Amino acid sequence: MKLLLHCCCGPCSVAVARALLMEGLDEGLSCYFNNPNIHPYTEHQARLTAWRELMTHYKLPAYEDASYPLEQWLRAVADEPAERCDYCYSNRLEQTAAKAAELGCDAISTTLLISPYQQHQRLRELGEEIANRCGLSFFYRDWRPHFRAGQAAAREMGLYMQKYCGCIYSEKERYCKINA
Repeated sequence: MKLLLHCCCGPCSVAVARALLMEGLDEGLSCYFNNPNIHPYTEHQARLTAWRELMTHYKLPAYEDASYPLEQWLRAVADEPAERCDYCYSNRLEQTAAKAAELGCDAISTTLLISPYQQHQRLRELGEEIANRCGLSFFYRDWRPHFRAGQAAAREMGLYMQKYCGCIYSEKERYCKINA
């Protein structure tokens, strides 16, 4: 199987990549950084740099979309900020599926599945729907039990450790402690 793994950041990618390599996917695993939602730009760059460091460490084929279409992302979620996660998940998974088709991959997955802070079931639903629509499989694993170990490994490696999901709304919630 040729799998393209969407990577949200270095720390979330550590344990997922390690688990996939232990499952024997070292010949078919490629990674793809795509995060148009990250705010501010300096945060986006810090996450991209950490991810690049990890890819160098693991010696995995790595692809990236390092563009920063903040205005497009904001226009898409401005009227319904509560729906931002669906847009964010769909947008990144659709771009991952397009890249996977371009690379001749069979399946996609995402490191977002390691985070206990993400909407896990929704990620799975959207991943399966998008992959199916694009003639791919969605490689599902619940990697949440590996979250803390992955974070610890990322710290040991000296990777940048973010403090929030990444979008401007999650940054606001981090500081304002808004109850949704």
